Amino acid sequence: MADTPETTGNGAAEQQAAPVKMNVMAQFVRDLSFENILAQKGVQGDVQPDVQVQVNLDAKKRTADHQYEVIMKLQVTSKAKESGDTLFVLELEYAGVFHVENVPDEQLHPFLLIECPRMIFPFVRRIVSDVTRDGGFPPLNLETIDFLQLYRSELARRNSEQQSEKADA
Repeated sequence: MADTPETTGNGAAEQQAAPVKMNVMAQFVRDLSFENILAQKGVQGDVQPDVQVQVNLDAKKRTADHQYEVIMKLQVTSKAKESGDTLFVLELEYAGVFHVENVPDEQLHPFLLIECPRMIFPFVRRIVSDVTRDGGFPPLNLETIDFLQLYRSELARRNSEQQSEKADA
């Protein structure tokens, strides 16, 4: 009798999808700028800040197999509520290098722009807090960012942009 592997009759069901693997290989500050305008201009009196945070994400394939670089770009601007004078501006580019396997091609883009930023966000929050504190302001503790909603908003913006381009043509 020959040695043959046993089958249950349904070959497709036997080949279960391999589990997703993600490892953070490295993370680092690509660029950081903090400008304390309050100290430069010498604004007087009690100032109530109005903080605006802009977030942009980018992902790109690296030369090594299954490696991607995800970049989170933050611009934080604090202005005085009453006068509108800028108090400080913080710009940060923070990158993570990720090893990602077993993610279907159609799901890779959202995975890189949703799951990977979730992994590095706590480090970005800490840097922002430390830099604002060291810059002479109370530490700024960023609110948690909903990267899924951010991704959906960007897709909706791109779709509406494409629709308006088609309408103009």
